[in-house]
Amino acid sequence: MITYEYPLNERIRTLLRLDDVFERVAHFVAAEGPAEHHVALVTLFEILEVAGRADLKFDLVQELERQRQILLSFRNNPDISEEALNGALYEIEQASAALLAMQGKIGQYLRDNEWLMSIRNRAAIPGGVCEFDLPSYHHWLNRDSAFRQRDLQGWLAPMLPIRQGIGIVLRLLRASGRPEPQVAVRGSYQLMLAGRTAQLVRLRLRRAESAVPEISANKYALNIRFTMPDTDLRPKQSDTDIPFELTFCNL
Repeated sequence: MITYEYPLNERIRTLLRLDDVFERVAHFVAAEGPAEHHVALVTLFEILEVAGRADLKFDLVQELERQRQILLSFRNNPDISEEALNGALYEIEQASAALLAMQGKIGQYLRDNEWLMSIRNRAAIPGGVCEFDLPSYHHWLNRDSAFRQRDLQGWLAPMLPIRQGIGIVLRLLRASGRPEPQVAVRGSYQLMLAGRTAQLVRLRLRRAESAVPEISANKYALNIRFTMPDTDLRPKQSDTDIPFELTFCNL
């Protein structure tokens, strides 16, 4: 199954983007080659750009506290595992404490590093980080792999509480919905929301289905158009019925 997610507000859109770039930077930091470490550093700059919102940390702390209060209401419920509940509460409390311990603007220590910012500025130019543009960066890329990994991990580590908080919020959000089987007749599906509130739409499609969903939504309706992927021409809408799973998620 392939899962497609569509955020229904800007806050969730930001969390999904950060979740994606954190996952990518972790993948490339764990690699050993200079090309992979270059991608890791450029992706770290992406995190810096997306996480620049001043209220991101406050939003995460506020949401984690709201979820903590909800979980506390399940105390002494015979249908809820006390061990699982305590584990979830501990995870939320640890994440909140780590976020509150972060000082200043997210990633400010990176902005204060002139060497890193010179790389960031050149990386925005196509082909701008060639060895003749940034010889010191070329030298860094040719240092021992373990040395580069230590640097990358050191630059990433202060922002990991953000990743932890985002992971908890998105996990709770994704688990909040119940998947329902649907069919897009001749590749088209529309649902009037009729007052239904949601923050995220999740769509699951069998890998064997050669179709790509194009999702659009507002507070009144959800529209999904399934197209046939084509690398040469403009994608055309499918003319066959497409079965899929649809989940509305809301915290």
